[in-house]
Amino acid sequence: MLRLDDAVPTVARWCARLGGPKVDPEDAAQDVMATATRRLHSLRDPDHLEPWLFGITRRVLAAHRRRAWLRRWVAAPSGLEPDPGAGPERLAEARQRAAQLQQWLETLPTAQREVVVLCALEERSSPAVAELLGIPVGTVKSRLRLGMARLRALAEAS
Repeated sequence: MLRLDDAVPTVARWCARLGGPKVDPEDAAQDVMATATRRLHSLRDPDHLEPWLFGITRRVLAAHRRRAWLRRWVAAPSGLEPDPGAGPERLAEARQRAAQLQQWLETLPTAQREVVVLCALEERSSPAVAELLGIPVGTVKSRLRLGMARLRALAEAS
Protein backbone atom coordinates (compact mmCIF):
# COMPACT_ATOMS: atom_id res chain seq x y z
CA MET A 1 0.00 0.00 0.00
CA LEU A 2 1.31 3.42 -1.02
CA ARG A 3 1.67 5.99 1.76
CA LEU A 4 1.07 9.69 1.24
CA ASP A 5 4.74 10.48 2.00
CA ASP A 6 5.88 7.92 -0.59
CA ALA A 7 3.78 9.63 -3.28
CA VAL A 8 5.61 13.00 -3.13
CA PRO A 9 8.09 12.20 -5.97
CA THR A 10 5.28 10.94 -8.18
CA VAL A 11 3.16 14.03 -7.54
CA ALA A 12 6.18 16.25 -8.24
CA ARG A 13 6.74 14.50 -11.60
CA TRP A 14 3.08 14.89 -12.53
CA CYS A 15 3.21 18.59 -11.72
CA ALA A 16 6.42 19.11 -13.69
CA ARG A 17 5.18 17.28 -16.76
CA LEU A 18 1.53 18.30 -16.80
CA GLY A 19 1.66 21.81 -15.39
CA GLY A 20 2.71 23.81 -18.41
CA PRO A 21 5.22 26.60 -18.83
CA LYS A 22 3.71 29.07 -16.40
CA VAL A 23 3.10 26.68 -13.50
CA ASP A 24 5.79 26.27 -10.87
CA PRO A 25 5.82 22.49 -10.35
CA GLU A 26 7.23 22.69 -6.82
CA ASP A 27 4.49 25.08 -5.71
CA ALA A 28 1.85 22.94 -7.39
CA ALA A 29 3.19 19.74 -5.80
CA GLN A 30 3.21 21.42 -2.40
CA ASP A 31 -0.40 22.53 -2.91
CA VAL A 32 -1.37 19.00 -3.97
CA MET A 33 0.20 17.48 -0.87
CA ALA A 34 -1.36 20.12 1.40
CA THR A 35 -4.78 19.47 -0.14
CA ALA A 36 -4.31 15.71 0.13
CA THR A 37 -3.32 16.01 3.79
CA ARG A 38 -6.40 18.13 4.56
CA ARG A 39 -8.71 15.81 2.63
CA LEU A 40 -7.18 12.47 3.62
CA HIS A 41 -10.31 11.70 5.64
CA SER A 42 -12.31 11.63 2.38
CA LEU A 43 -10.22 8.78 0.91
CA ARG A 44 -12.54 5.80 1.13
CA ASP A 45 -10.20 3.05 -0.05
CA PRO A 46 -6.48 3.36 0.83
CA ASP A 47 -5.69 1.06 -2.12
CA HIS A 48 -6.90 3.85 -4.42
CA LEU A 49 -4.56 6.50 -3.05
CA GLU A 50 -2.77 7.08 -6.36
CA PRO A 51 -5.91 7.72 -8.47
CA TRP A 52 -7.26 9.92 -5.68
CA LEU A 53 -3.99 11.91 -5.64
CA PHE A 54 -4.01 12.21 -9.43
CA GLY A 55 -7.49 13.72 -9.28
CA ILE A 56 -6.29 16.27 -6.74
CA THR A 57 -3.22 16.98 -8.90
CA ARG A 58 -5.40 17.62 -11.96
CA ARG A 59 -7.57 20.09 -10.06
CA VAL A 60 -4.63 21.88 -8.45
CA LEU A 61 -2.84 22.20 -11.80
CA ALA A 62 -5.98 23.59 -13.42
CA ALA A 63 -6.18 26.22 -10.68
CA HIS A 64 -2.49 27.06 -11.09
CA ARG A 65 -2.91 27.48 -14.86
CA ARG A 66 -5.87 29.80 -14.29
CA ARG A 67 -3.69 31.96 -12.02
CA ALA A 68 -0.64 31.75 -14.29
CA TRP A 69 -1.20 35.19 -15.76
CA LEU A 70 -0.11 36.58 -12.38
CA ARG A 71 3.23 34.84 -12.62
CA ARG A 72 4.30 35.22 -16.25
CA TRP A 73 7.94 35.52 -15.16
CA VAL A 74 8.09 31.88 -13.97
CA ALA A 75 10.24 29.86 -16.38
CA ALA A 76 9.10 26.47 -17.65
CA PRO A 77 10.73 23.51 -15.90
CA SER A 78 12.43 20.97 -18.09
CA GLY A 79 10.99 18.15 -15.98
CA LEU A 80 13.72 15.89 -17.30
CA GLU A 81 17.18 16.24 -15.81
CA PRO A 82 20.12 15.16 -17.97
CA ASP A 83 22.93 12.91 -16.75
CA PRO A 84 25.23 15.06 -14.58
CA GLY A 85 28.25 13.08 -15.82
CA ALA A 86 27.76 14.18 -19.43
CA GLY A 87 29.87 16.88 -21.06
CA PRO A 88 28.63 20.46 -21.56
CA GLU A 89 27.55 19.86 -25.16
CA ARG A 90 25.54 16.78 -24.24
CA LEU A 91 23.99 18.57 -21.27
CA ALA A 92 22.96 21.47 -23.50
CA GLU A 93 21.51 19.09 -26.10
CA ALA A 94 19.60 17.14 -23.43
CA ARG A 95 18.17 20.34 -21.96
CA GLN A 96 17.20 21.53 -25.41
CA ARG A 97 15.48 18.21 -26.20
CA ALA A 98 13.67 18.26 -22.84
CA ALA A 99 12.50 21.83 -23.40
CA GLN A 100 11.34 20.93 -26.91
CA LEU A 101 9.45 17.89 -25.63
CA GLN A 102 7.80 20.02 -22.94
CA GLN A 103 6.70 22.53 -25.61
CA TRP A 104 5.27 19.75 -27.75
CA LEU A 105 3.47 18.21 -24.77
CA GLU A 106 1.85 21.57 -24.06
CA THR A 107 0.33 21.62 -27.56
CA LEU A 108 -1.59 18.43 -26.83
CA PRO A 109 -5.11 18.58 -25.39
CA THR A 110 -5.01 18.00 -21.63
CA ALA A 111 -6.59 14.53 -21.86
CA GLN A 112 -4.00 13.34 -24.39
CA ARG A 113 -1.11 14.99 -22.52
CA GLU A 114 -2.06 13.21 -19.30
CA VAL A 115 -2.14 9.82 -21.00
CA VAL A 116 1.12 10.40 -22.90
CA VAL A 117 2.91 11.48 -19.73
CA LEU A 118 1.60 8.56 -17.69
CA CYS A 119 2.05 5.86 -20.36
CA ALA A 120 5.06 7.00 -22.41
CA LEU A 121 7.12 9.00 -19.94
CA GLU A 122 6.27 7.24 -16.68
CA GLU A 123 5.94 3.85 -18.42
CA ARG A 124 2.66 2.91 -16.76
CA SER A 125 0.43 0.27 -18.32
CA SER A 126 -2.82 1.20 -20.04
CA PRO A 127 -4.94 -0.57 -17.40
CA ALA A 128 -3.07 1.25 -14.61
CA VAL A 129 -3.59 4.61 -16.33
CA ALA A 130 -7.24 3.81 -16.95
CA GLU A 131 -7.74 3.11 -13.25
CA LEU A 132 -5.79 6.23 -12.29
CA LEU A 133 -7.86 8.47 -14.57
CA GLY A 134 -11.14 6.64 -14.06
CA ILE A 135 -11.66 6.02 -17.79
CA PRO A 136 -11.91 2.88 -19.96
CA VAL A 137 -8.70 1.20 -21.18
CA GLY A 138 -9.81 1.76 -24.78
CA THR A 139 -10.00 5.50 -24.15
CA VAL A 140 -6.45 5.44 -22.74
CA LYS A 141 -5.19 3.63 -25.83
CA SER A 142 -7.01 6.00 -28.16
CA ARG A 143 -5.70 9.11 -26.41
CA LEU A 144 -2.19 7.65 -26.34
CA ARG A 145 -2.31 6.85 -30.06
CA LEU A 146 -3.56 10.34 -30.95
CA GLY A 147 -1.10 12.07 -28.64
CA MET A 148 1.89 10.09 -29.88
CA ALA A 149 0.87 10.68 -33.51
CA ARG A 150 0.76 14.41 -32.83
CA LEU A 151 4.17 14.33 -31.11
CA ARG A 152 5.62 12.35 -34.04
CA ALA A 153 4.25 14.90 -36.49
CA LEU A 154 5.77 17.76 -34.49
CA ALA A 155 9.13 15.98 -34.32
CA GLU A 156 9.14 15.32 -38.06
CA ALA A 157 8.23 18.94 -38.80
CA SER A 158 11.16 20.32 -36.81
